[in-house]
Amino acid sequence: MTELTSTRPETAETQVRPFPLRRGCPMAPPEEYAVLRETEPVSKIRLKFSGREAWLLTRYEDMQQMLRDPRFHSDIADPGYPLQFAFPLELLEQGIVSRTLFHMDPPVHTKHRMLLMPELTAKQVEAMRPRTQEIVDELIDAMLEQGGPVDAVQALTAPLPSIQTAEQLDLPRDSTDLFYRWISLLVTQGSAEEHASANAEVEILLHRLIAERTENPGDDLISHLIVRNRERGGELSALDLSALVRTMIAGGHESTLNGMTMAIVVLLTHPEQAALLREHPELAGQAVDELMRFSTVSDHGTVRVAAEDVEIGGVLIRAGEGVVCALQAANHDPAVFAEPGRLDFHRKEAAQNLAFGSGHHRCAGQTMVRMQMEVLFTTLLRRIPTLRLDVPTGELPFKGDTALIDGLHALPVTW
Repeated sequence: MTELTSTRPETAETQVRPFPLRRGCPMAPPEEYAVLRETEPVSKIRLKFSGREAWLLTRYEDMQQMLRDPRFHSDIADPGYPLQFAFPLELLEQGIVSRTLFHMDPPVHTKHRMLLMPELTAKQVEAMRPRTQEIVDELIDAMLEQGGPVDAVQALTAPLPSIQTAEQLDLPRDSTDLFYRWISLLVTQGSAEEHASANAEVEILLHRLIAERTENPGDDLISHLIVRNRERGGELSALDLSALVRTMIAGGHESTLNGMTMAIVVLLTHPEQAALLREHPELAGQAVDELMRFSTVSDHGTVRVAAEDVEIGGVLIRAGEGVVCALQAANHDPAVFAEPGRLDFHRKEAAQNLAFGSGHHRCAGQTMVRMQMEVLFTTLLRRIPTLRLDVPTGELPFKGDTALIDGLHALPVTW
């Protein structure tokens, strides 16, 4: 695997730290983020997974600058890309899979994203709210019927986005295990062979679905993409359409379920804020912003490569060097968020958080995710007001630094 190298001598000022950094408390950012933000906001790191070197940003202002600068790109095949999982690049080289939106840049990214965005407008998402409410109520009904303790991951946070994504795409029921095995590999350190096998299986299935719905389009997202692409002259291939569907499945599942799971833990460990939201459900939008800020699950998955020499935070980042955004560090930057370690559902600046990214790569499905979270949290607090953790927080099985997205393997709760 190609390593990013630098001609600069390593000094005390350019110490290369192993990354990800270790946390003291799994519910809080690594303590070293705060130190780096003050003393070395643009610092050198070596990725534990790939051994590549990159720059780590820990200040909100620097991340905003970088994420909006077209001189940084997202090409996963670039030798300087801060690769943190075993993606088999030969799949791209051999044309077996196409890049997803995560690894595209304008103008190609813009063309692909615009084909998808009509499915995710505020109006479209709001029309899904009643069905989201039905799903949440059904899941809570099943919890109450079973009785506590239950695993909230299996009972709530995994099935909600899974069911809604499957319905939106009209996926075959027997395909969900394959898709979620593939997704889990994207955010963990599975082998290249496992990645290649899962990607091939996913592509075979999606190409079959695209072929079927090209002949007989229905009222589902895949059919809508096919029809919209045809109306626009058929610019995108079946491989491109498949990549858009993979973007939807990946973006709508792992980050969402882990964000929901961690947010429930935050709610249950901050009873005064939980009570505030229970009594004032109209605060749901602000609460979701604050929960996403307070416990950002996709902490270091936002990465770029410099296409030319660029200065960030007074440091020259050279062409070909990778950059990693520590999003939790940005969302706990006291220059933007006063008393960042305090959860506050009245916090006005919470909407400025970077949990969904920034710039042209800002999460396309954020409106959908926010709606699902609003429905889940307000309904859960209203219907099970005595909900509590069934084990001390220190015994919760956090995923730790073996995954690109923070979360829990299980969340035992009772009432």
